[in-house]
Amino acid sequence: MLLPETFIEKYRHLLGSEADAFLASFDDEPVSGFRVNPLKPVQVTFNDPIPNTPWGYYGKVNGKSSEHVSGLVYSQEPAAQIVGQVAAPKEGMRVLDLAAAPGGKSTHLLSYLNNTGVLVSNEISTKRSKILVENIERFGARNVVVTNESSQKLAKVFPEYFDLIVFDGPCSGEGMFRKDPSAIQYWHEDYPAECAALQKEILAEAMTMLAPGGTLVYSTCTWSPEENEGVVSWLLDNYESLELLPIDKINGMIGGIDMPEVARMYPHHFKGEGQFVAKLRDTRPPKTRRIKPTSSRLNKTQLTLWQDFAKKHLTVDLKGTLQTFGDNLYLLPEGLPDLAKLKIARNGLHLGTFKKNRFEPSFALGLALSPQEVTQSVEIDIEQFKHYASGNVVPLDTSLANGWYLVTVEGNGIGFAKITGKVLKNYFPKGLRFYS
Repeated sequence: MLLPETFIEKYRHLLGSEADAFLASFDDEPVSGFRVNPLKPVQVTFNDPIPNTPWGYYGKVNGKSSEHVSGLVYSQEPAAQIVGQVAAPKEGMRVLDLAAAPGGKSTHLLSYLNNTGVLVSNEISTKRSKILVENIERFGARNVVVTNESSQKLAKVFPEYFDLIVFDGPCSGEGMFRKDPSAIQYWHEDYPAECAALQKEILAEAMTMLAPGGTLVYSTCTWSPEENEGVVSWLLDNYESLELLPIDKINGMIGGIDMPEVARMYPHHFKGEGQFVAKLRDTRPPKTRRIKPTSSRLNKTQLTLWQDFAKKHLTVDLKGTLQTFGDNLYLLPEGLPDLAKLKIARNGLHLGTFKKNRFEPSFALGLALSPQEVTQSVEIDIEQFKHYASGNVVPLDTSLANGWYLVTVEGNGIGFAKITGKVLKNYFPKGLRFYS
């Protein structure tokens, strides 16, 4: 791989005798990985697990597989998986993923939260926020709101709100050179310092959202000390209540440059791409927090239609605040402030749509529920799944009562659909259809 001369000189100086092995690693194949989703009711055992991780595996995900479509697996390379593992939120926490697209870290955090607490998954880019929404939806979590905002606007709505903030900062991307060689063309000698300045601006806003006693996890996919240890030193110098926590070094991770608590992942040591992670804790005593509940905006007809559907089709009581946006019904996690001043890309879990005198369940609701949480489900095999995912109706062997069913493949939901006689009608979203 052709690397910039100034980059080579920089890391020969920083790494000394290890520089040759480090630079040679750029000619190796990038390492792929994925995680399994513990929120799904039926799990699959895969080969080649990543050591010392709860859900990680080496390998690639087939985007047309039933495991991918049902949200059972999420593609994420091994080094990037360390960020969520270091953060490891406890159930019930209020969590912010500040720069979340495409969704790897958010879905990892949701695995730990286990449909408790709340995750605000934010992405400032409108285009990338749409990809984030799709990945969050497929994962099937019920406790997440996706925002499309700047850190400044978020800070006005969430003062001292979050128990945990994860910030994977916009960086010089050195750790992605092997995976995405096009990133090299953006790199220049001053680029890391420019990125560090932007990271500090965003972190200054993030710190106003961190609750006393909360935790900040800061990460980048670069090795630049200006962005990594330099930004951590800036945090410690400017926020006296922060303390740096040591990170367990697993799978070839090493400590930082004159900062042993943080973690660096180099591809000649760690089987993965480049990553840096630091974990800091706020030492101020926690405060009692009072949040004015978000109000529900359903009219009586809408509430009745939803309640009738839920009574007939669900065996679980979905906790949260019901809200409408146009004819669409959403379930917001409990304990959120008023989000009216923010751009929302996904207003909680999309439950479905109100149509003339009826309620139609959403694809997202079907991904978020297990067969045990509905009164009616229908299992289709892999060949039927391929037929269904390409937009076709599925003939059934036996007649079932007409109505809405959770469609499952290998035990996991892929949305709701209506059955009429011996036919499973097609409700697979047009934008997601494919031919295998």
